Amino acid sequence: MCPSDTTPEAWQVFLDLQRRMPPAEKLRRALELSDGLRRAAEAGLRERYPKAGDREIFLRLAHLTLGQELFEKAYGKAALPDEPVR
Repeated sequence: MCPSDTTPEAWQVFLDLQRRMPPAEKLRRALELSDGLRRAAEAGLRERYPKAGDREIFLRLAHLTLGQELFEKAYGKAALPDEPVR
């Protein structure tokens, strides 16, 4: 599906480039994007919770990533999201 801000011709060029890209390059790019998103989320948490230590930021990011149920299974009932985690 062509994005509304892209011409069909430009979209076709993009798709052709994607099809020709080696799988290892696709994986590398996907991992870079994932890492960038994780770092952006972490930076947002550090801005929102300026007094939080590394462990609290780690737990808050895990909570965002995993959701409440899986987070509690993995890390127990941590004091999130209202109280700082120690």
